[in-house]
Amino acid sequence: MLSFWRKFNSKLPQRWIMAVMACLALTNAYTMRISLSLAITDMVASKESSSNDTSSDDTCPSTDSTSSSTSTGGTYEWDEYTQGVILSSFFWGYIVTQIPGGILADKFGGKYTLGLGILSTAIFTLLTPLVVEKFDSTGLIVLRVLMGFGEGTTFPALNALIAQWSPPQERSKIGTLVITGTQVGTILGNAVTGVLIEYSSIGWPIVFYVYGGVSVLWFIVWTLVCFSGPETHPFISDTERKYIMDSMNEQTRKQTRSIPWRHMATSTPLWALLVGKFGHDWGFFTMVTDLPLYMSNVLKFSITSNGLLTAIPYVAMWILSNLSSVYADWLIKRGKMSTTNVRKTFTTVGSVGPAIFLVAASYAGCDRVVVVVLFVIGMGLMGPFYPGLMVNGVDLSPNYSGTMMAMMTAVGAVDGMLAPYLIGILTPNQTLVEWRTVFWITFVVLLVANLVVLIWVDGEVQYWNDLGNHQSQGRKDLEKKFKPSESSGDPESKAVT
Repeated sequence: MLSFWRKFNSKLPQRWIMAVMACLALTNAYTMRISLSLAITDMVASKESSSNDTSSDDTCPSTDSTSSSTSTGGTYEWDEYTQGVILSSFFWGYIVTQIPGGILADKFGGKYTLGLGILSTAIFTLLTPLVVEKFDSTGLIVLRVLMGFGEGTTFPALNALIAQWSPPQERSKIGTLVITGTQVGTILGNAVTGVLIEYSSIGWPIVFYVYGGVSVLWFIVWTLVCFSGPETHPFISDTERKYIMDSMNEQTRKQTRSIPWRHMATSTPLWALLVGKFGHDWGFFTMVTDLPLYMSNVLKFSITSNGLLTAIPYVAMWILSNLSSVYADWLIKRGKMSTTNVRKTFTTVGSVGPAIFLVAASYAGCDRVVVVVLFVIGMGLMGPFYPGLMVNGVDLSPNYSGTMMAMMTAVGAVDGMLAPYLIGILTPNQTLVEWRTVFWITFVVLLVANLVVLIWVDGEVQYWNDLGNHQSQGRKDLEKKFKPSESSGDPESKAVT
């Protein structure tokens, strides 16, 4: 049976098997991460509303005309500040394991660095209903921190895998396919969560049982079929192994060297990448973490409608991410644009477009159709950011791609901590004006970050990617410059030599 499986599997392109499974890893990670954003609207006892009257500065009337209350029947008395702390607590642990996860992935490969991170998060997800019942908000905060610890290795490990498995001419497609698992997970985490809660006899706990259980199953399959690189894969075809390794030969090295922290710290393209990532993730986490609250508390959608409508913008984002990645690779492969200009152009579309449409949505008031359409357009335009800046870390340094992604996601984790906390403070009454301030802040952050990207981002491999080879080449260039030809009889030239 095992021999049959290996023979069958050797006929499949293993780099794409890895990409699909890695995409599913992020899908599971995000369903477990963001499902709480919608589930919390069912866990919390909502405030009573005495009237459905509204103005441009107030919340909107309920979609249920027979009800004068927005209560969802929740049992926990958590105010907006407490909810903000709960939603941001995941990132307290998430930021801690980024750099260690990147170092582990670069040294030992991405397979188990990724797999064990997802497995630990799955176990904590399965424990969520029990912990909340026993320890209330405090227990949930602690558990979310632990989930963050486990999931913090995810992106560094994935970037290490992308660096080992994606030839440069396929990097935009493979990298985008993998990373758009965040969007698939966000779509499912919103759409399915609402349906599960609505039709399950046990209510919100079903969400954590389903997503945790599916992630455990993913881990089992992952350990059987995926490996850290083509050189260690036991049943990849010789043709595919040679194709991948030959195409990556100039940019990767087999020997593990110490991470060039000093050179990285003074690298302007790296700093531009991190600033751009901060801007994007501020907008992304504002929407992922708090859009369900906006839909529930301001627009007054039911939990099922909330989940389905919140998922639609990420469907658009997923479609545009993958379409734009194909176009990006085509531009690079055909020589239409340099890698640097592709990264800058696509990042600009993925930053300026969302900034404009998210602010516009806040001025649409209670016109729910217009608001949803603007959110869909805005989040859809965030898709080109993935073949833009998200794969730029691999451009700059394939050898330290895990560490690079660790730095990028650590920056994103700062957004994940700050955005929900700030929103909780800025929206105590959940009014349109309060949320408009939130979207204007997002607008400014996205545009300033994109300006830095336009000036300083680079799409070429940096010298510190392989300092040993760089220094060796430098010595060879000097020797070639000063060494006289054998036919030369100039004694002064020989003296210099």
